[in-house]
Amino acid sequence: MADKPSVLFVCVHNAGRSQMAAAWLTHLAGDRVEVRSAGSNPGDQVNPAAVEAMAEVGIDISAETPKILTIDAVREFDVCITMGCGDTCPVFPGKRYLDWKLEDPAGQGVDAVRPIRDEIKTLVEGLIAEIAPAKPEATA
Repeated sequence: MADKPSVLFVCVHNAGRSQMAAAWLTHLAGDRVEVRSAGSNPGDQVNPAAVEAMAEVGIDISAETPKILTIDAVREFDVCITMGCGDTCPVFPGKRYLDWKLEDPAGQGVDAVRPIRDEIKTLVEGLIAEIAPAKPEATA
């Protein structure tokens, strides 16, 4: 959609970082941004520690499921943000690619996932400010 930026978050298993990032962007930007996440080798379920860490901040990702990364998904989105999947993401001219260096929460407990969650929130807030800032409210 030309009037609304679109962002695809990609990590290997689509079970932790990319799920949290998509949830933060949806939560913070609302309908100002189209959001999707995917994985180059999706896991069986979203990381339970990621689900718990997001629930602590009032965001429910328990119903999410890991999804496979497709070439069409990358082609359709304006911004593709990778998180530890290296060269597995296809590159198309005219698309914007970012690589967020984040610790992998796989196999870690919620105590280790909280700082990753918080770092993702900070990165997402910066992304929103850049691609979909809130419109100033009209004054009477």
